[in-house]
Amino acid sequence: MPDIHPVLLCGGSGTRLWPVSRKSFPKQFTKIFGDESLFQQAAKRLAGPSFAPPVVVTGEDFRFIVTEQLAACQISPAGILIEPDARNTAPAILAAAHFLEGVQPGALLLVAPTDHAIADPEAFRSAVQVAIPRALAGDIVTFGITPDRPETAYGYIELDRDAAAAQNGPKKIVRFIEKPDAKHAAQLLAAGNVFWNAGVFLFTTETIIAAAKRHCPDLNALVADAVSGARVDLGFTRLDQAAWSQVTDISIDYAIMEPADNIMAMPYASGWSDLGSWDAVWQQCSTDEAGNVISDNAIGIDCTSSLLRSDTLGVEVVGIGLSDMIVVAMSDAVLVAPKASAQRVKEAVAELKSRQVTQAVSFPIDYRPWGWFESLEIGDRFQVKRIYVNPGAALSLQSHMHRSEHWIVVNGTAKVTIEDEVRLLTENQSVYIPLGAKHRLENPGKVPIVLIEVQTGGYLGEDDIERFEDLYFRGGF
Repeated sequence: MPDIHPVLLCGGSGTRLWPVSRKSFPKQFTKIFGDESLFQQAAKRLAGPSFAPPVVVTGEDFRFIVTEQLAACQISPAGILIEPDARNTAPAILAAAHFLEGVQPGALLLVAPTDHAIADPEAFRSAVQVAIPRALAGDIVTFGITPDRPETAYGYIELDRDAAAAQNGPKKIVRFIEKPDAKHAAQLLAAGNVFWNAGVFLFTTETIIAAAKRHCPDLNALVADAVSGARVDLGFTRLDQAAWSQVTDISIDYAIMEPADNIMAMPYASGWSDLGSWDAVWQQCSTDEAGNVISDNAIGIDCTSSLLRSDTLGVEVVGIGLSDMIVVAMSDAVLVAPKASAQRVKEAVAELKSRQVTQAVSFPIDYRPWGWFESLEIGDRFQVKRIYVNPGAALSLQSHMHRSEHWIVVNGTAKVTIEDEVRLLTENQSVYIPLGAKHRLENPGKVPIVLIEVQTGGYLGEDDIERFEDLYFRGGF
């Protein structure tokens, strides 16, 4: 059997798990379960014997998060493709296919979203192995999830009833069904020959490119141009902006799967969720005797069938007498809703956006290629931040037109440049950066730097930065 080449899709900016998931730091990179992000869980699920290094398709804002999280898993990617703009799943998948076709013609691809939960990774890998012969024979295999309830949030796949009874592997698809209403979902469940559409696919580069040439030739040509015109930058492969800007925003289902006649479905019944709501998260978690899912920093008193979660140390969530409720707290936002209304979170995010509320899209922690920072306090003409710098990392050489800064080191040893002066600062030492001074912060050590920054000035926005040198080539460098 040839190696399977995972294609990890992680360019989405979903908000259905707000406030934990936001545009600036979406759910695939968050630790919804345990000590690893959903992206890391997906990468490890598709690693090991029979798997080649993955190809990752993501966006500009997430490229360093991807590299850092893969490094933490000790996984080296075959390539990280940067989309100039998000264009849905069809362009992203075709970009990965053309990229791999260029380095290994006929490669076997397993395309997987990275914001899903799969309870039994070994069972999933076994299902993939069963489906491989059909993919090598020229079929496009999609994975259908055996439904256990009349779910209205998923699309469905209807299988040929006779074929379903005649074989154990991939089965012929009769049709794709859009997300149904409750009555139609119940009818589909009762029919017994339908599956949820998981958006996970197995095929060869040759098969998917041939299908694209047949069913969406213009899209395929533009994506091929974007890949052939790509440039390598700091280990990333940046798809060509000019070609990509003309690419249609379309899903792989509409572009190829629905019109194609060589689609098979591999049934999978060992636990899957797209985690499309907090209710879905509750369903995937182990509950206490009263049906509650309660995180650290949370307490439930006389609560039943509820999810109580605090993602911020020092923020305690207390629920009393709650039933079928969701309560999720962070340092800057709190969500309270009945589980039955979990799908309406996106309405709340839309309302916050209309009011230009920062919490609608921005995470309290701002991740950068060198580490991260968070705002602890913002007032009239001042802001206090906590800054975390990874070992060996460095901020850009920069200056500010509207603010001065005080830095106080609380962990590690910082190398600080201010104009022509360079000095080392250790714990409890501080330095002042005057308005307009060129300065840089570096971590020359092997432990992280943590410092408190106090900004003062008339304007404290993140766009008040003029960069003169930058290891990460932001702002033209």
